Amino acid sequence: MATLPKAGAVTLIDFANSIDPDGRTAKVAELLSQSNEILLDMQWIEGNLPTGHRASIRTGLPTATWRQLYGGVPASKSTRAQVDDAVGMLETRSEVDVDAANLNGNLEAFRLSEATAFVEGLNQTFADTLIYGDQTVNPERFTGLSARYSSLSAGNAKNIIDAGGSSTDNTSIWLVVWGPQTVTGIFPKGSKAGLVHEDLGIIDAFDSSNNRYRAYADRWQWKGGIHVKDWRYVVRIANVDVSDLVGQTGTQALTAATAINKLMVRAMARIPFMGMGRPVFYANRTVKEFLSIAALDKSNTALAIQPALQQFGAISPGSLGNGTTTFLGVPVRTVDRILEAEARVV
Repeated sequence: MATLPKAGAVTLIDFANSIDPDGRTAKVAELLSQSNEILLDMQWIEGNLPTGHRASIRTGLPTATWRQLYGGVPASKSTRAQVDDAVGMLETRSEVDVDAANLNGNLEAFRLSEATAFVEGLNQTFADTLIYGDQTVNPERFTGLSARYSSLSAGNAKNIIDAGGSSTDNTSIWLVVWGPQTVTGIFPKGSKAGLVHEDLGIIDAFDSSNNRYRAYADRWQWKGGIHVKDWRYVVRIANVDVSDLVGQTGTQALTAATAINKLMVRAMARIPFMGMGRPVFYANRTVKEFLSIAALDKSNTALAIQPALQQFGAISPGSLGNGTTTFLGVPVRTVDRILEAEARVV
């Protein structure tokens, strides 16, 4: 009986599906690709630990005293606390049978096409962890934003705005101010930033029966995490009821979008000083859809559509781009990994 390829192996069917009728490597329609623009905005610093980053955060200010003549003044000091943020190590490998890859001489094009899918998979996994990672549940990952802003009674509850959704079909809108003194991505001390690719050449791979075959091998690795140095520079608009939002039509839809706009104004008011970094809103496509509808119905310039200078690469002045939504000058970016099935934050 023939031995089936092991899970994760690129099969002849996969290869055949990547070939045009003329024998060239096909340009694949990446139907599984997503837009997670938070990865484009994220600023990075090298951590000061091999496993992450340790920061000193001021927790209290010195006290001042109104002094009388001939009266003394007690000494005072500020108080600090140390916070450690860990990084995770995201890794994947590709093994393509040598004979399958060399079938028609399009080796490099085929491997490049396969690499595109691996990079997209890594991006989606990293973006998902950036939003929903929780080391108390998955210790091999890093802790993302949702686990840090998860309770309306926590110390940072001021920066969690309740949109009122009560079921389990909620979503969130995030406002993040990126900057070295606010929020940054981190990578381990002495390591490389971003995605690292290693071409392992031809190796002995193993099928499901542990028999060897020769394969082209690639390895991708991404070591990273997030460091929230000042919690005041992230705001979560939680409990946005998706079914209630999409169920609106006509003027009701505009009213629903207007309600979101007011929540976004409240979110901006929570930020101590916008000039501390680069502020960006993040939402999924459903929320973006209603914000764009509202933009078309507004006569003022508080909500507008303008060319997205970084969304799909540089756009020359006067050229036509897909555009991005802005709110009071703050970009509203698409993150497909923000779910529409969040439990209510309480």
